[in-house]
Amino acid sequence: MNRGLLAQLVILFIITQAMGLAVGDFLINEQIRTSIVNDDPESVDNSLGLIAWVLVFTAMLILVIRFAPEWLLTIILKGIESLTVFGTSIIVLLPTKLADEIILGAAALSVAVRIIFSKNIWLRNASSVVAAAGAGALIGASLGVVAVFVFIVLLAIYDFIAVFKTKHMVQLAKTVTSKNLSFTYALPTPSHQFELGTGDLVMPLVFASSVLAAMQPVHQFPYSIIPSIAVLAASYVGLVLTLDYVSKREGTALPALPPQTILMLLTFGALKLIGF
Repeated sequence: MNRGLLAQLVILFIITQAMGLAVGDFLINEQIRTSIVNDDPESVDNSLGLIAWVLVFTAMLILVIRFAPEWLLTIILKGIESLTVFGTSIIVLLPTKLADEIILGAAALSVAVRIIFSKNIWLRNASSVVAAAGAGALIGASLGVVAVFVFIVLLAIYDFIAVFKTKHMVQLAKTVTSKNLSFTYALPTPSHQFELGTGDLVMPLVFASSVLAAMQPVHQFPYSIIPSIAVLAASYVGLVLTLDYVSKREGTALPALPPQTILMLLTFGALKLIGF
């Protein structure tokens, strides 16, 4: 793999996961969570509800991409991006305990910067980091390990089908990257600009945050964070293997989540066997 590509991946991964775990730890300790289907973190109904939401939302996006005029498509996608950046910026800033007005102002400024400098890939990456860290931390803090386990497995299966069978995820990714939206990370190299979906960093963070919530009542720091770091390390290996494969076959679409999921679950299972 190109060294520059690997370096970018390492930096983006570490920043996203470190920020996300810090936010997740705050949300867990403050008992801040979101209700998806019901208030039981371990309920599989929440996993099924999330999958249903993903399917419905994706279907709506595909319909808009295929049938909406270009001007309307741009407005809708930019609107979704702005709402995402605004909401996740608020989540990421919660641990600072700044005044609400300052947090809201900073979140609004983040949106404004994205709109004004919409073509800048580095600002796009920064927004993607915040979006992934905020979303991953909140979902992970809201779901128990069993619920996350079910959700990630179902999402990995869906990801495989969406890329290799229906191929609609490829179409969606091309549309998102063509408009430089904060739903992917840009990894430019001298020969090619690679794109990495934020979901490939969100889902490991969801699992790691959920594991952290499960470990804190039974293990003191730093032991409580070891399983989360191990899960993230496993997901990183899956990500590197995927990106290495794709980097040698430009133009090939390959979902990273399936191998990430397998490695994360195997790692977590091994940790449980040794006493965590």
